[in-house]
Amino acid sequence: MKTLVYGAGPLGSYIAAKLHEDGAEVDLLARGQRLADLREHGVVLEHWRSGERETHRVPVVEELREDEPYDLVLVVMRKDQSQDILPSLSRNRHAHTVLFLQNNAAGFADYTAALGDGRVMAGFPSFGGQRRDPVMRVMPLPRVPMPIGEVDGSVTDRTRQVAALLERTGKAVEIRPDIDAWLVTHIPVIMGYGGVFAADLDPARFARTRDAMLLGVRARTEALRVQRQAGVPISPPSFRWLPYLPEPLVVALLWVMARTTFFEVGVVSHSKVAREELELLVDEYRERIAPAGRATPVFDQLAAHVKGTVAPLPDGSRQEPMRWGGLVGTAAACFAAAAVARRLTRRA
Repeated sequence: MKTLVYGAGPLGSYIAAKLHEDGAEVDLLARGQRLADLREHGVVLEHWRSGERETHRVPVVEELREDEPYDLVLVVMRKDQSQDILPSLSRNRHAHTVLFLQNNAAGFADYTAALGDGRVMAGFPSFGGQRRDPVMRVMPLPRVPMPIGEVDGSVTDRTRQVAALLERTGKAVEIRPDIDAWLVTHIPVIMGYGGVFAADLDPARFARTRDAMLLGVRARTEALRVQRQAGVPISPPSFRWLPYLPEPLVVALLWVMARTTFFEVGVVSHSKVAREELELLVDEYRERIAPAGRATPVFDQLAAHVKGTVAPLPDGSRQEPMRWGGLVGTAAACFAAAAVARRLTRRA
């Protein structure tokens, strides 16, 4: 399966490098300085935790020619950039499969209109990265599955073939018949970390500012509840429980996470370079949940911080009272589960 990876940032570079390392026939498309760096240095990957580096000499191209017989094109770029490449993708009729690995809350009508029915697949890379030219600092998270799926919800031989190819990168792949719902649900999930925008994209300030953490948590809760009312399923189904988690527990977890390299690379670094994309996704998400006819004041407040139309919250702000609802129930459930487990153990 001759494959083109369209997008040479950290994620696209990682996928192309690992496919090439495994013997797949793959090209990596890049332009400008990134193309020059790839020709001079190759794909240089740095592991986010160990700092170890590896270099891969992946074939690079600077355009998608109309007559190039690719079987698969993997579009690994931000949503706000992908509209510009649809004409180029449309002109190449050899690639019968174009898989968009990116955020998307608007659905796939624009893609299928440009490329034709049957050519479009969707998914999400499910790992993070940070660009430090010419080095790509990557966070592959091999145990976190990469969801992919057909936009019509079917599972075909093509779906399985593409999944098998992507698994050659070392990532687990999950075929989802509800990829649209998964991608829509991902927006409030990432907005749960979006309070970092209210802390001026400073992880230390975010950890000090409880109101910034609460803003993201409450925006996520509000959005997920309205999403269900709008008739868009929560996917995966386990995320239905997110609105019921007690705020003190979630804030404590965010406080710990904000001090990690994972948060720096996977959340803050990406947020700094992808702010325009998140602005677009916020608007797309609003349109998807609009049929519910419900106001989302907290989500809108956080969206204003994402778009930079309001000033960040005061450093260290703790004006919002914590809501303790659900904490007693959670504790009771834990004690009940422990009691049942102990009883079963004794019987055994």
